[in-house]
Amino acid sequence: MQNAPAFQLSHFSINADDVDRARGFYEGIFGWTFTAWGPPGFFLIETGGIVHGALQQRQEPVGGQVIRAYECSFTVNDVDETSAKIVELGGTVHFPKSTIPGVGDIATFYDTEGNYFCIAKYV
Repeated sequence: MQNAPAFQLSHFSINADDVDRARGFYEGIFGWTFTAWGPPGFFLIETGGIVHGALQQRQEPVGGQVIRAYECSFTVNDVDETSAKIVELGGTVHFPKSTIPGVGDIATFYDTEGNYFCIAKYV
């Protein structure tokens, strides 16, 4: 049995200018469920897997600095089908589907709030 990696993704947050619009976007694509929790405009995200997330109202950058974030990748069954659904729900294509030999098919997008993310069907 292999040891678990020392560092693994355990949580992610999606910052949104329009929380309701972002919620509809991710519900429509991935079927995630959202539970209001804490302050207004804050939701816990249940992905159906091990990793959990949060959707929260975007805050003004501290000191005018741009906040940098990690890229999140989501495994999907069909990159073409999911790509079409992303665009239908208001997302925009950053980099269309590409096949990486030995890895699989990937594509990158911006959600309705301008957040960058990747979808992939791994081999």
